[in-house]
Amino acid sequence: MNFNLSQIPDRVLKPRKNGLTMVMDKGLSTEEVRNFLSACHPHVDIVKLGFGTSFVTPALREKIELYRSYDLPIYFGGTLFEAFLIRNQFNDYISVCKDFGIDYMEVSDGSITIPHAEKCGYIEKLTKHGTVLSEVGSKDAAHIIPPYKWIELMRAELEAGSTYVIAEAREAGNVGIYRGSGEVREGLVQEILTQIPGEKIIWEAPQKAQQLYFIELLGANVNLGNIAPTEVIPLETMRLGLRGDTFHLFLDKAKA
Repeated sequence: MNFNLSQIPDRVLKPRKNGLTMVMDKGLSTEEVRNFLSACHPHVDIVKLGFGTSFVTPALREKIELYRSYDLPIYFGGTLFEAFLIRNQFNDYISVCKDFGIDYMEVSDGSITIPHAEKCGYIEKLTKHGTVLSEVGSKDAAHIIPPYKWIELMRAELEAGSTYVIAEAREAGNVGIYRGSGEVREGLVQEILTQIPGEKIIWEAPQKAQQLYFIELLGANVNLGNIAPTEVIPLETMRLGLRGDTFHLFLDKAKA
């Protein structure tokens, strides 16, 4: 940090296993990545090349090497995994990951239906090739999954080998653990946390109000995902009580 302030919450140091900030790159150019990392790299833990953008992104290898030069794990969005799978190209997906040096992989079923035992089988297979993140929840707002089912799915995917389970929200933050308005389904979140360790969940939280909710609920070291590159530093200040929304959250009232 640039100067000393007391009563700042402790942040887990990088490389972190919790307190993660997962950034969603939806098509940054290599120059934009270079500028982004020069300003924000200390506060970024994982980068997702969102949905199928890696298929059409120019200079993809150069972009990946830029992220790798900062020791940042990169992975292709789960929608790309599903695009390979629905075309019966699972082995091609593994080959593409190897070719581009990608050793984090997301297994999701937000756009297609995969029997859950089969999904867990893909997780088990991919653990032989790298670190697996698996996403729970549907991109279809009309498909409401009851809390007990979220818990059952998350538990099974962690047991199959996922390092983290991702709670679905899409890049807009209006499905899955959120209502269409973006409001958190609080009962769902709190019920999940009765059974699944918070440090094993990455909560997709693209909206500021959603980030605030999870920081207030779980503290500065909550895992948050789908963060826009321009929101990384604002999010870090919110984690540390240096933004109006969390200004009083970590202060010792007797000392302040």
